[in-house]
Amino acid sequence: MSGGRGATGREWRNWTGDQVCTPAAIERPRTREELVDAIGRAVAAGRTVKVPGAGHSFSEAALTDGVMIDLGGLRRVLDADASSGLVKVQGGIVLHELNRELHARGRAMANLGDIDSQTISGAISTATHGTGTGLQNISAQVAAVELVTAGGEVCELGAGDPDPTGFLAAGVGLGALGAISAVTLRTVPAFTLHRVDEPLPLDDVLGGFEQLANANDHFEFFVFPYTDQALTIRRNRTNAPLRPRSRLNVLVNERLMQDKVGDLMFRFTARFGRLIPWLARISARFLSEGDYIDHSFNIFSSLRTLRFTEMEWAVPRANGPEAVRRVLDWVAAERYPVAFPLECRAVAADDALLSPSFERDVFYIAVHQYRGMEWRPYFEAVQSIMGEYGGRPHWGKRHMLTRDALAERYPRFGDFLAVRDRLDPARVFANAYTERCLGP
Repeated sequence: MSGGRGATGREWRNWTGDQVCTPAAIERPRTREELVDAIGRAVAAGRTVKVPGAGHSFSEAALTDGVMIDLGGLRRVLDADASSGLVKVQGGIVLHELNRELHARGRAMANLGDIDSQTISGAISTATHGTGTGLQNISAQVAAVELVTAGGEVCELGAGDPDPTGFLAAGVGLGALGAISAVTLRTVPAFTLHRVDEPLPLDDVLGGFEQLANANDHFEFFVFPYTDQALTIRRNRTNAPLRPRSRLNVLVNERLMQDKVGDLMFRFTARFGRLIPWLARISARFLSEGDYIDHSFNIFSSLRTLRFTEMEWAVPRANGPEAVRRVLDWVAAERYPVAFPLECRAVAADDALLSPSFERDVFYIAVHQYRGMEWRPYFEAVQSIMGEYGGRPHWGKRHMLTRDALAERYPRFGDFLAVRDRLDPARVFANAYTERCLGP
């Protein structure tokens, strides 16, 4: 269709399928100029605008009955400077595409999460992260953000600006400041990682978390409720020859065991929740070991085919192990039917105004529930526990906090609101989620 215009009245769903809206129109610009034009038409029609990225958020952040803008046509590498390592890409490029484009140029992202299906603009807007005590989230690897505002202005906000407040707000902007048309990234030379998966007693992991996390470039662990074993994952840089997972390993462990057998098991537990503790203990006995070496982006990412909803909190690093214990104790005491593990990671402090790791090193705790199963009592209990440590929510995951509670947890919350007032005074990039979290 001319001008990148899409269909009207089409239902949109997120990756899980439980966040649903019907935008008045879906625009698919193929150039920055078409993006400016799409926003201009929405403003002229008195409609709000949301840019959903790849739809991998579990929150209501992307929902709109106004105009939804799909940036899938804006996914090119615009510039790559070999001497500085700065790479400018369009906002709609998906992380797995970006990783391969960077690798072809001998570059890589210093740290990534374990899912690579998000767009770069969505990943930084929600503070998507990986793990590593000395490593920051993805938005901290950004040197500049090119933003299209509601007024049709294209502004470049950079770390070197005389007043970097706008840049620090746009680093984790929740989609509330404008549409990200391009991002300039700080990249590093391509590198190889050695990954080792090893089950260990939970007491040893929690008691020695600081040592384990500091001893590895990237350390994380998973623990199933009702069990006393944790699956630890260590990722470290290496110059050893590649020893990737075999195609058979991927086929059996991810395509067959996770996608087919795993989904059947979760469907079964959704019907017979009382059996979950028993099944969890059985599953913990079969936590798999792994040992392989591959390009960094292949080691970082994991295939996720099971559909679930998720909540994640960043608490001060020292409080993480205790908070994990309390969540597991609550699940056991309530006999709550949850079969998904907790996922625990460490991330270094950064300076983005709404980053969950703003000015403090954090311990991330993620909880999940299988799609279609009751999640609210569990997530509310987790939110309450994390609140006692001043926990900050991952913006791409579920939470129930409101503006006043969030303002207490972010020292420069008011500065973010001031940037929002300047860039989007008419609240074109607003919805019910931003109103709850940021105010009208």
